[in-house]
Amino acid sequence: MKIVENKTFDAERALYGSDGIVVKNCRFDGEADGESALKESRNIRVESCYWNLRYPFWHDVDLIVDDTELTDKCRAALWYSENIEITNSKLHGIKALRECKNVKIDNCSIDSTEFGWFNDGVDMTDTKVKSEYFMMRCKALNFKKVELNGKYSFQYIENSDFEDCVLNTKDAFWHAKNVTVKNCTVNGEYLAWYAENITFINCKISGTQPFCYCKGLKLINCEMAGADFAFEKSDVEAEITTPVISIKNPTSGYIRVPKAEELIIDDKNSQCKIEFVQ
Repeated sequence: MKIVENKTFDAERALYGSDGIVVKNCRFDGEADGESALKESRNIRVESCYWNLRYPFWHDVDLIVDDTELTDKCRAALWYSENIEITNSKLHGIKALRECKNVKIDNCSIDSTEFGWFNDGVDMTDTKVKSEYFMMRCKALNFKKVELNGKYSFQYIENSDFEDCVLNTKDAFWHAKNVTVKNCTVNGEYLAWYAENITFINCKISGTQPFCYCKGLKLINCEMAGADFAFEKSDVEAEITTPVISIKNPTSGYIRVPKAEELIIDDKNSQCKIEFVQ
């Protein structure tokens, strides 16, 4: 593979259409302010580089990025690409990952609004994230040991798994389908409204008005804090280990909980069985 090392690029499409190239210790920055440095490239390895220009990795195939910084000026860095591995890197530009396939992210720092929309197949491990509208409309997410701080996360995702994560995010998992969340801490208001076939196992969950208008909702051995007006108009099977503030008009299924300070059952269609168990 051709090696490009210790250089600075600021021209438009500086390395456009490359095939089989290693880019090491390079800077993509300068007065020319050029875009799309490695657009339409394949078999690319990027190591210890600094990216301060827009749209570097569009329509790429087989891309490895390691120990690299993408600044807040590196807007929309990875779009329409596939077979991507990103490790030990900073992804700090807005809309950094979109409409990509087969992505692996490990030990990274992400600070990126609207990160990760419309992707298919993203494995993320040991990564810290700050984002709004994170991973919207994605399929096949597999997250382990991810720490998230943001809002409106995982909306409209499908066929995804989360394990050992800490998710601090309001309005999360809205309209999500076929999702499992295991051994996670999930803090945030209005959790998982309109979700379908979503399961929480051994989780710690906090926030107001969780799990409304759900279908096929399951909670297995979960703790809940601050839960009021929970499960409104939801089809639910829940085993909760802590008291809740209030439950409102769950539609069907069962809820087993040590205590609810208030049951609000004023809808004739609310047929869910509520059991108080120790």
